[in-house]
Amino acid sequence: MADLKNIVLVILASCLLAIAIAIGEEDMLLINYHIHITNDLPLLSPANDVPTLYLHCKSKDDDIGLKAMRVWDDYTWTFKVNVMRTTLFSCNARWTKGKQRHFDAFVASRDEERCQKYHNSCMWSVRSDGIYFSNNNSTWTNTYPW
Repeated sequence: MADLKNIVLVILASCLLAIAIAIGEEDMLLINYHIHITNDLPLLSPANDVPTLYLHCKSKDDDIGLKAMRVWDDYTWTFKVNVMRTTLFSCNARWTKGKQRHFDAFVASRDEERCQKYHNSCMWSVRSDGIYFSNNNSTWTNTYPW
């Protein structure tokens, strides 16, 4: 009889744990993620011309659009991760020096956890030597060199 009680308790505990995990995952689907991409390209010498960054971002379901960005402009959008956790936003960046780069601004499997650290935001900075990532707005990594 004691063995039956133990088995029932283990089954009950397992069920409660499964419910708690499911609720936690459901809550994760309610999070609004924010992408910020800033044009941090340097002014062009000698006339201090301002380089224009052309940025086009989209997912399978949403085309965020093409944006011509001046220096220090911020291209931002907000979204939720899909139920299957396959959300992917990719961007194409090009600027007047003839440089162009395709990069993934958000990949659910890569960014869902790391971007929660700073207000659910993934921050990108486009610079003369590449596209930098930060999830705390202070430490930046050149993730996509030109």
